[in-house]
Amino acid sequence: MKKILFTFAFLLSAVSSMAQQTEDPVVMTVGSVPVTRSEFEYNFNKNNTDIVVDRKSVREYADLFAVYKLKVLAALDAGLEADSSFQKEFRHYRDLQIRPLLVPEVVVEKQCHDYYDGMLQTLGGKDLIRPAHILILVPQNADDKVLEEKRLLADSIYNALLHGADFGKLARELSNDVQTGRNDGALPWIGPGNTLEEFENVAYGLQVGQTSEPFLSPVGYHIVRMLERKQLEPFDSLHAQIHKFMERRGVHERLSVDALDSIVKKYDGKYTADQILDMETERLCAGNDELKYLVKEYHDGLLLYEFCSTRIWEPAKADTVGLERYFKDNRRAYAWDKPHFSGIVYYCKNKDDVKAVNKVLRKEKDDDKWVGIVREQFNKDSVTVRMDKRVFALGENNNVDALVFKVKDKVVKPLDGFPFVGFVGTQQKKGPGRWTDVSAKVIQDYQKAQEDRYVRELRKKYPVVIMEDVLTTVNNH
Repeated sequence: MKKILFTFAFLLSAVSSMAQQTEDPVVMTVGSVPVTRSEFEYNFNKNNTDIVVDRKSVREYADLFAVYKLKVLAALDAGLEADSSFQKEFRHYRDLQIRPLLVPEVVVEKQCHDYYDGMLQTLGGKDLIRPAHILILVPQNADDKVLEEKRLLADSIYNALLHGADFGKLARELSNDVQTGRNDGALPWIGPGNTLEEFENVAYGLQVGQTSEPFLSPVGYHIVRMLERKQLEPFDSLHAQIHKFMERRGVHERLSVDALDSIVKKYDGKYTADQILDMETERLCAGNDELKYLVKEYHDGLLLYEFCSTRIWEPAKADTVGLERYFKDNRRAYAWDKPHFSGIVYYCKNKDDVKAVNKVLRKEKDDDKWVGIVREQFNKDSVTVRMDKRVFALGENNNVDALVFKVKDKVVKPLDGFPFVGFVGTQQKKGPGRWTDVSAKVIQDYQKAQEDRYVRELRKKYPVVIMEDVLTTVNNH
């Protein structure tokens, strides 16, 4: 039996067959690959919603989608799909969608019903309750003196409540249960067996609005106020919550593992779990366009990222010669609207080190070595000098404003334990002197320029043809 491998070939064949159907015409071709209207609509409607800041028209999005497809096609031609790391990552995301679909709905529903029935049994006819409490912790093995002190504190809080003090305010200020204290002492909904027995016995004896006297549990003294009580809602009302809870608990994942194991056993070991998932993906996608295009989106998106990362972004980032040339050719784009200081601000424990550090650093023209020099000559045995080296804009750093730019209302503020401050560097009034002064922005722009150049080359290799008449029917047929 041949090994079954789920690849772009399946998706492409599915799309090609659809292209032959008049009800789903081709909206564009990229190279020799057709893109159907349904695929285009799926991506347009998912990625171009009303909440998108830069929302595109159908025509604008068509141009962007064509570029997306160009990169995917180039990645396929480069053989990146066969890479084991890509296959592993793609299967991971794909299987997150496919595995749960292997579990029959009746099995999921039975789990939800069983959980609900378990809650009913646990409640035993009792209410769910939502109390609030103020906790005064009592340390383990506390002696009689400490125990009495905690009791008196709890009694004083209770007396304040009897005289009209605000329960939530006292909980925020005095409760040792910090987490509930932030919420005025309120706990989540609880039922029998969810908390300490002593707490439960008192809380269940309270009606809504009633407050208990202080009582002792293994953790300390509590004062409880009942906020709400209710009967457990009917199953249908809680169905969605139970479903999500079971998913968070990993129940659905365990069911999907069991379902996959069952299918593997059904085939008597002829196929691996991965091969079964490939086949099930094909089966499920054949009857579900949204799932098919979601899986394709995972596939193409990961492929595109791998291609851009390894062929464009990382090489551009490492191309220091190209980055410097790009910076020089586009220097005006990086002009500053306010003065900057490129250098180091340092803080010394000893006054004599201020001049010593200044003298050492001024001898070294390569400022990239400054931090290492200070560490080696002044901080080798202990930290006597702390440093902040970067490009500072006027108004960005108080000490740079005071020392370098001489801003009148700025006063130097030393660091704790490092009272003496110095600086070494240069002012740059019009713009950065080196591309490394604005490296993040230059790298980003250079990567984009390289990507644009690559796309122009791809357009020559893989012609793009957009069917304008079909494009006008998108979301309008």
